[in-house]
Amino acid sequence: MRDELVAALLRTLGRPRRTLIAGWFSLRHGEATAGDVLAERQVAAALTAAGVRHDTAWSPGFRPGALSLDAVRPEEYDTLLFVCGPVHGPQVASLHARFGSCRRLAVGVSVVDPADPAATGFHEIVPRDGTDAPARPDLAAGAPAGPPPPVAGVILTHGQGEYGRRRRHEEVTARITDWLAGKDCARVPVDTRLATDDWRLCATSEQFLSLVSRLDLVVTTRLHGLVLSLRTGTPVIAVDPVAGGAKLTAQARALSWPALLHPGTLTPAALDHWWEWALSERGRGTAGTFVVGRGAQA
Repeated sequence: MRDELVAALLRTLGRPRRTLIAGWFSLRHGEATAGDVLAERQVAAALTAAGVRHDTAWSPGFRPGALSLDAVRPEEYDTLLFVCGPVHGPQVASLHARFGSCRRLAVGVSVVDPADPAATGFHEIVPRDGTDAPARPDLAAGAPAGPPPPVAGVILTHGQGEYGRRRRHEEVTARITDWLAGKDCARVPVDTRLATDDWRLCATSEQFLSLVSRLDLVVTTRLHGLVLSLRTGTPVIAVDPVAGGAKLTAQARALSWPALLHPGTLTPAALDHWWEWALSERGRGTAGTFVVGRGAQA
């Protein structure tokens, strides 16, 4: 599809002077999916390889400070290139009026209704599906991507009313989640609660152990988040949300697990320190000694 994209550009315009890449990731009320962003990266790489000058417009809700559609001056471009997603609905259709002076192409898109003004407004469409032509692989399938970041399980408790005025749960949760939002990692919310009537939760202890065993590390304010993660050899950053320490602190000390923080020591620098340690060979090796069958819990 990359080759078709470049061919379509050269066929319709010769060599474009300047191209604006847009998609649902550009629309204020759209959304940026992982596939959309990878498709944009694939298209940008193709334009760069072809020597075509280009910019990408991003939703301010997704990338604040980046070039947005609101800030774009259509007269500075001769081509609008819409990437990925369905060419359907009034938000896409409105682009045709705003960029009426541009040659408008769509690539790697789904054509839901060929008669929709969102689709008919394009001068040319290189679809992935929705037409009589055979379906093509999505642009995201072959897009360049960097090395995968770590996968962090996040196991938090919001209860424990029994600790009364010593509870710091809301404060601790806010600090942890704000910090995690800035880390380059895949965050996976995990719950130790089991249920047989909710597909989002594990139904057995074995399912939970299987889940945490596949994580690179766990950040938790729960006692069993610590114990069961270590049982599988997954390193843990344990944060006791009770002022003065409570059962999580007691358990970390019982296991001689060092990566333990309290409300008074919970800073981004301290979290970063234990993050690096947990992902290091030493951290993984220390966690490995707790695997059932060898080491501390054998």
